Amino acid sequence: MIHNLNFRLLAAFTLVIIITIGAAFFLTYQNTRNEITQMGERLELNQERNMQLELSRYFQIVRNWDSIQPFIEQWGQLYQRRIILTDNKNVIVADSDGKLLGSAYDENLVDKEMAQIPISGTGQTLEIIIPHKQGNPWIASIASDTIGTLYVVHGDFPNINSTALQITYDGIGSYFIWGGLVAIGIAVLLTFFLSRRILAPVKALINATRQFGRGNLSHRVDYRDRGELGELAGSFNSMAGNLERIERLRRNMVADVAHELRTPLSNLKGYLEAINDGVIKPDKKTIRSLNEEAASLSRLVADLQELSLVDAGELKMTFQSEDIDNLIQETVAASQSKAAAKGLKLSADLPDKLPALNIDGHRIKQVFYNLLDNAIAHTGKGGTVTVKAIEKNDMISVSVTDTGEGIPPEDMPVIFERFYRVDRSRARTTGGSGLGLTIAKRLVEAHSGKISVESQPGKGSTFTFSLPISRKITEKTS
Repeated sequence: MIHNLNFRLLAAFTLVIIITIGAAFFLTYQNTRNEITQMGERLELNQERNMQLELSRYFQIVRNWDSIQPFIEQWGQLYQRRIILTDNKNVIVADSDGKLLGSAYDENLVDKEMAQIPISGTGQTLEIIIPHKQGNPWIASIASDTIGTLYVVHGDFPNINSTALQITYDGIGSYFIWGGLVAIGIAVLLTFFLSRRILAPVKALINATRQFGRGNLSHRVDYRDRGELGELAGSFNSMAGNLERIERLRRNMVADVAHELRTPLSNLKGYLEAINDGVIKPDKKTIRSLNEEAASLSRLVADLQELSLVDAGELKMTFQSEDIDNLIQETVAASQSKAAAKGLKLSADLPDKLPALNIDGHRIKQVFYNLLDNAIAHTGKGGTVTVKAIEKNDMISVSVTDTGEGIPPEDMPVIFERFYRVDRSRARTTGGSGLGLTIAKRLVEAHSGKISVESQPGKGSTFTFSLPISRKITEKTS
């Protein structure tokens, strides 16, 4: 239950509501408590000023403190404060508790007495001043005479915390409670609708993964949204498409490998059976045919092994400084006989000097051979195959251009895939396994380069690969 998304959303909403209401109530309570405290302080100040004024009037009329004790006692009971009055000689003439009358005022004595009564706090001294008869009779002046000192002990307000809490609850507590209940109800509704909206694509993704687990790679998530869940669904569909494509390629590769192996093996088996039955004599021509079929098998197995090593990043490559001019010239020279046999013109158009590259020369020559073999195989008699190289943007770009049959536009995205052929019916006549371009692409990428193709059906194709000029590559070993 606690792992359910609905429960988590509801718990999150409820927690936010409780924290918000609690914080608002606490801040209101603190503000109310401060207001009560300030109001109490103002009340005490007003009380003290009133006592000062009344005592001044009393002394002006009576001219002594002989009968002031009853008033001080009444004020002490009324204000719930300890009140002490001394005359101008610092003798206590009135005490709201009646304990220190007639004695000289002594802070230590007062503190000692105060320790015996349940009143705490700090004392504040107020001078009671009788002004001279000149001028306003109730406004003290610098020339006034001090007639006594009033001591008032301030204590904490009783139950201020509970009072503030009670006022806060009575004022807004009920609104908070009802508001919280309404908010929680709204949270339940929001959880219901939001969870349905959020869980819909999640459940669709869960269902899709289950379909994938059962081997149904064609299943897709039908959810279109611009938010994160929409991006997740789009990424899932993209991943599903890639997996389906990879699985299709894997199956096609297995079928193509079986087909490529079946033909030479069938030929070998046929020749051997014919020799065993005495239909064909094991002469030089027959042995040469057997050797050609065995060589075809050997090339296919070598290509598959090399491709698997490149894909796994375990192909042994030794990088060193190489002259790209020499590699191109050697490869073109080695392919001249094959081009001449088909009546093609093979040439190289190179600049005067190209910078040396830090490459594996053997593997780059293999790329040249594969591209030249592909160009020669798909160019008819009388056509041309041209190799060019240029230096541009810290890269050396080498292109192989033919005037052959070209590549259909729909086949361009898969031209570098395993066992691809423009015309599958020509597989045996051209002698290709459909792995040459794939191997060339992997080897170029292993050199941090790029390979691309441009083609027009009926006009020919241009394969171009680029290699960086400055690179520091450590030797890779299998």
